[in-house]
Amino acid sequence: MRDPRVIPTELLAWYDRHARVLPWRMPPGGGGADPYRVWLSEVMLQQTTVAAVKSYFQRFTSLWPTVHDLAAAEDAQVMAEWAGLGYYARARNLVACARAVAAMGGFPDTREGLAALPGIGAYTSAAIAAIAFDRPETVVDGNVERVVARLFAVETPLPAAKPELVALATRLTPPRRPGDFAQAMMDLGATICTPRSPACGICPIIPHCAARAQGIAADLPRKAPKKAKPLRRGIVWIGFAEGAVLVETRPDRGLLGGTLAFPSTGWDGSDLPPPASADWQEIGLVRHVFTHFALDLTVMSAPLTAAPQRGSLAPFSEFRPSALPGLMRKAWALARPETATGSATTGRRGKPWRNPPQSPA
Repeated sequence: MRDPRVIPTELLAWYDRHARVLPWRMPPGGGGADPYRVWLSEVMLQQTTVAAVKSYFQRFTSLWPTVHDLAAAEDAQVMAEWAGLGYYARARNLVACARAVAAMGGFPDTREGLAALPGIGAYTSAAIAAIAFDRPETVVDGNVERVVARLFAVETPLPAAKPELVALATRLTPPRRPGDFAQAMMDLGATICTPRSPACGICPIIPHCAARAQGIAADLPRKAPKKAKPLRRGIVWIGFAEGAVLVETRPDRGLLGGTLAFPSTGWDGSDLPPPASADWQEIGLVRHVFTHFALDLTVMSAPLTAAPQRGSLAPFSEFRPSALPGLMRKAWALARPETATGSATTGRRGKPWRNPPQSPA
């Protein structure tokens, strides 16, 4: 490896020409970005791709252009707009953090101050401090881990290698333009130093890459073998009355906390009876994968002939399937009252309803 002290200069020169255009970014050399937009994008990007986040980010900033606007939003509306991004604790923390920042009059401008806010950890606080406030903080996401592992030929498997990778990344972080440097490292990992088939021939810092010199770039970073995820099982009940569907809001804490959902049991540790007396029929199985487990969820459906003991009836005119989390949307796809011909008199699998529900527009 050549002198690594020149890496920031060479990488920033590349970034000035090839930076990705993203809705939350300032152009290279443009100075600190809006901390609200940086914070919002970083929270959304956790465990999610840039492509998936763009439309959510644009919708959020259209509905709530400032942190004060978001702080004043209703929790249920924020959760509904978040639906589909997953990891719903992020959305709950998003609202809590916005309200804390609004009460303070604005975002703190140091990593320590940012890390004290709800839902902001070590990575996010460093990212906001560097990108929004030009603080010389080291920002290490998955892309940066990969770039650093290859630059320095770190063969220790992840996650055990994380402390070493952070220490090496800290050595590279320059005092000047640290925010641009952080984003340059991210862009390099996302567009050139990719997980498979890295484009080493066009890498701006290839002369410094120890893994490339050793012929092991594509093998790094190494990862410890993943443990098989345990399988859970549960039941979800989707009940229909005339022109309405039975829904509930899940408890704020726990899996899918605070989201609009259908009554369910078993998969989340609960042991609950059906939400209403009805002739429940099994109509299919939904398979879903969470971070720590896989799930087989049996979907039950029925027309409701009595008032439910749990949940509430949402008229189809007000019910938004898009506000459901991904798991519940899969269940709705099985149970919604339609067939291939669009008739509302049969269920998804063609079984007749005793009391035909009205199909939503």
